[in-house]
Amino acid sequence: MLVSLNWLKQYVDIDHLAPQDLAEKITRSGIEVDAVIDRSQGMTNVVVGYVVSKEKHPDADKLNVCQVEVGEGDVRQIICGAPNVAAGQKVIVALPGARLPGGVKIKKAKMRGQESNGMICSLQELGIEGRVVPKDYADGIYVLPEDAVPGSDALELIGLRDTVLELGLTPNRSDALSMLGVAYEVAAILSQEVNLPEIQYNTTSEKAEDYIQVRVEAKENPLYAAKVVKNVKIAQSPLWLQHYLMAAGVRPHNNVVDITNYILMEYGQPLHAFDYDALKTNEIVVRLAKEGEKIITLDDQERTLKAHNLVITNGEEPVAIAGVMGGANSEVTSDTTTVVIEAAYFEGFSVRRTSKELGLRSDSSARFEKGVDPNRVLLAAERAAQLLQELAGGEVLEGTVAVDDLDKTPARVVVSPDFINARLGMKISLEDMLEILNRLKFDVEAANGFLIIDVPTRRQDIKIEEDIVEEIARLYGYDEIPMTLPVNYEQVGGLTSYQAKRRIARNVMEGAGLYQAVTYSLTSEELAQKFAFKAEATTKLLMPMSEERSILRQSLIPHLVETASYNVARKADSVALYEVGSVFLGQTAEELPYEEEHIALVISGKWVDNAWQGEKLTVDFFVAKGIVESLFEKLGLTERVTYEKATVEGLHPGQTAAILLDGEKVGLIGGLHPAERKKYDLKETFVAEINLQAILEAEVEEIVYKPIPRFPAITRDIALVLDRSTPAGEISEIIRKAGTKLLKDVKVFDVYEGDKMEADKKSVAFSLTYFNPERTLTDEEVVNAHEKVLKALAEAGAEVR
Repeated sequence: MLVSLNWLKQYVDIDHLAPQDLAEKITRSGIEVDAVIDRSQGMTNVVVGYVVSKEKHPDADKLNVCQVEVGEGDVRQIICGAPNVAAGQKVIVALPGARLPGGVKIKKAKMRGQESNGMICSLQELGIEGRVVPKDYADGIYVLPEDAVPGSDALELIGLRDTVLELGLTPNRSDALSMLGVAYEVAAILSQEVNLPEIQYNTTSEKAEDYIQVRVEAKENPLYAAKVVKNVKIAQSPLWLQHYLMAAGVRPHNNVVDITNYILMEYGQPLHAFDYDALKTNEIVVRLAKEGEKIITLDDQERTLKAHNLVITNGEEPVAIAGVMGGANSEVTSDTTTVVIEAAYFEGFSVRRTSKELGLRSDSSARFEKGVDPNRVLLAAERAAQLLQELAGGEVLEGTVAVDDLDKTPARVVVSPDFINARLGMKISLEDMLEILNRLKFDVEAANGFLIIDVPTRRQDIKIEEDIVEEIARLYGYDEIPMTLPVNYEQVGGLTSYQAKRRIARNVMEGAGLYQAVTYSLTSEELAQKFAFKAEATTKLLMPMSEERSILRQSLIPHLVETASYNVARKADSVALYEVGSVFLGQTAEELPYEEEHIALVISGKWVDNAWQGEKLTVDFFVAKGIVESLFEKLGLTERVTYEKATVEGLHPGQTAAILLDGEKVGLIGGLHPAERKKYDLKETFVAEINLQAILEAEVEEIVYKPIPRFPAITRDIALVLDRSTPAGEISEIIRKAGTKLLKDVKVFDVYEGDKMEADKKSVAFSLTYFNPERTLTDEEVVNAHEKVLKALAEAGAEVR
């Protein structure tokens, strides 16, 4: 909702408040102000000009040389390219030195050899959105009324010396979808009264009922009223009305349509104007549409209706879709002389369903959906009649033709002050509560320890005691609610150890560059046990929606691989995903599947792609293993985890390993088999899956921090000739066991298999680190420790190169 403060001032006194201060008060009372918009946008030197003459530019077909008076006989030459500029017009002129929105600064210039001393402006150039600019001026300059005074402030004249508040309304606050609703809210905040519009007009001796009859056949419309205004003169609306509408985000059309839109924004009550002569009959019938019935709406689109859509007809054919949009066959045009004003109350559910089905949403439908004030329906029609008489010269016929079965009884809420204070945890006096409710214009009576409140019908959101609690709290001030500790404040909440570790696991994956995926727990019979490293009896649904989603999964990998394939098929050349989720194994004593939380990853494509360095690295087994090792390192399990060569159907036989924790299998890691990659149209792809529950529940010793070493370490490198089938991990374990307590670390740093090695042999190079935290090692100590390692390797059949 866009609220012009110049417009708001008509109903409540806000002159003493700066716009920012008012916005702060409104926000603190419960309606958030999303933006405070200065419509002048810092513009200067923008005045009214009078076009004395216009001639074609001698060297440009689309430019005109205009002589423009800008006040007190000051005539300046301005070059203008607008197609609608003409002599005798009053226009908006930005003089040299003027600043316009977007940082535009106007200077004297020459255009094709002709001097230009300013710019004749369109509304768009003054920062007004094109969608709200009147169609007559959408592609040219804006023409001011004849009584505009040259040299006067143009921004003041067209309403840009104004500030607009953009309210972010929640769906329950439909009352604030109108200027009067906002006025009631601001008046309550500032403890002021609301100045409602005075409605007075003269009527003719003719009666409306002699011109039009109303019949309601559908219960979805409990109130329908029509007023008739004759001899209206269709013209442009006064400048003040046009610019109030534009400030509210509504495009002006003509005085009749603008009046209905003005009242829509003022009262929050949608109205519609029919051309009486175009109705062709003297009756309006409100009924449900016939199945397949058609209507061309005001946007020139043909709409096909359903039997539950509510329509307004002339007794023969639809002339409007109730609460949504009028029909083109009864539209007010420049030839209209007699107008029928419709004011109605349509059920929100009916309007919403019709609007959604037709894909047609309007300001009217939005208000009917959320609920309008039943006591403003007829009042809005009277206000429209008044303005049609004042601004369109209309003659209002006596009376209103109406069918009224609408219950307008205010909702009654009974609540005790103790209930309010108990819910808020504070002590607000009865006097303060009554004062707040009176500021809100709620009829309230205190009796027998209770507040008996009749809620105005404009506040459709107030139904129960808790609604009154909210109203008291927000106007008393949320900042006034005291800060208190919970009763059991010593029981501080927090994450369990398992939850904290799970969060660490996610952080490791995301820190390595993987994106989290969430896949289905249900899968097909073919994929249910694929890649499962602990396959057990599966759990099938009794009534699955499809075969593809009929069995609970026992591995996360299959769906992650499918997700990778899906992304690659859509031009994502590199994919790195992980998932934390449950697998379902066997059955518990209650005949339910046992859930086990796992973590899995899939990586494919490039791992490093630094174009500026010309560096490109594709993923491999060791990238996946490095991510898994980082996870165990963060969880403090590195020393307890080992890897063993494994064979898993669907994974590459030479690039697959089982992951063991304390000798128990907790996961697997490997590359997809070439046949699997071809099936899913993937390049080199590697996967891993770990029983997250097992590793998070594993007991870990407390972290003991050690001081930074003061003494240097000594490294020894050895290259060993091994059988190709001998895992490097076995040799590493032999080295660790043979080394004395001085051996602190063993790493593989090179593997060679080539022409200079026998066909069934390989060379593996290890780096051994010796260190004593208490003193500097001697060469003799290192040699003795290293000799023990070499002896153990020789006994194991490893040959030193």
